[in-house]
Amino acid sequence: MPATSKAQQKAAGAALSAKRGETKKSELKGASKGMYKSMSEKQIEEFAETKRKDLPEKKSKH
Repeated sequence: MPATSKAQQKAAGAALSAKRGETKKSELKGASKGMYKSMSEKQIEEFAETKRKDLPEKKSKH
C-alpha cells in the first residue's frame, strides 16, 4: 500500500530506519513511532518506497 502524503512517506522512512537498527527507536515520535510498533518491516517498506513527487504535503481529512 503506497503512502498517501509526503508526511506519511517520511514517517515510514524514519520507522523503517529504526526497524533496521540504523537509528534508535527512542528517537521516533508521532506517526513513525506508531508505525514502528504496529507494522512489519515489509509493510513499512511499502510506504517508505512511495515516490514523493506528486504527493500532497499532508493527507486531507475527509
